[in-house]
Amino acid sequence: MATTICTDGGLLVDQNIALVTDSTCDLDSSTISRHGIHVLPLHIVYAKQTYRDRVDITPEEIYARFGEEVPTTSTPSPQEAADLLTQVRDSGFTHALAVHISSGLSATADTVRMAAEQVKGLETFVVNSKTLSMGLGFIVEQAAHWVEEKLDFRALIERTQEMVTRSRAFYVVRTLEYLRRGGRIGAVAAAVAGALDLKPIISIDKEGRYYSHSRVRGRRQSLAELFKLVGEAVENGLDQVAIMHGDAKEEASELHERVKTLPGVKRTVFGQISPVLVVHTGPGLVGAAMTRA
Repeated sequence: MATTICTDGGLLVDQNIALVTDSTCDLDSSTISRHGIHVLPLHIVYAKQTYRDRVDITPEEIYARFGEEVPTTSTPSPQEAADLLTQVRDSGFTHALAVHISSGLSATADTVRMAAEQVKGLETFVVNSKTLSMGLGFIVEQAAHWVEEKLDFRALIERTQEMVTRSRAFYVVRTLEYLRRGGRIGAVAAAVAGALDLKPIISIDKEGRYYSHSRVRGRRQSLAELFKLVGEAVENGLDQVAIMHGDAKEEASELHERVKTLPGVKRTVFGQISPVLVVHTGPGLVGAAMTRA
């Protein structure tokens, strides 16, 4: 992506830095192509076939098949991670910054970390983003800008890790059934919430794991609460906002239009979550990710 010269122990070291992430980052294809970002796909697993996330299957295809089969997901294999890093090295890169979905939600970062130890000739540092979707995407995109500004590798790592600490994400789902199936929420909690029509506002804690930030009754109130939380984040200086959805385009679009009117918002992004994330949340997700560069 860019070549920089830095001082390392008194020696001048030529750095050609690549940026690696995974398919849960939810960056659009034009952004990925423009910055030369290397993407490692996770897997969607059906009984008879496995698909690579955002490569072999789309969110719409998963929605269409929910009635007949709800798939599971899996991380990339160690060999897939090693193959990608080898490709990066063989393309002339000397360093790789790999920024991945929260280790509290997926083993992807650990898989890449282990693979990196086996790929000689490429200095790789793995960052646990402690988030997902455009929470991760914003971090990756900003890191790409820093690489293009010829920031040296050590400074790039420090800035990226610091950005992790100031990213927030919240989302609501139409039903907790898919989170229950994936082991993200207990059966009893899901049943009680369903019976009372309680809608949790789900967020991600400092360890990168899901937790229920608050609960409101009904879909309309949950979306109103989500807008309120976005507003509070913007007031606290998080001026980049992404509104993402999983088969809830109309509701998400309405929220996006409201968010664009908030004072202090410098940039908004609107899009759809990756197939892997769709599997764990089901149709009806509306989410928001906020950060600042």
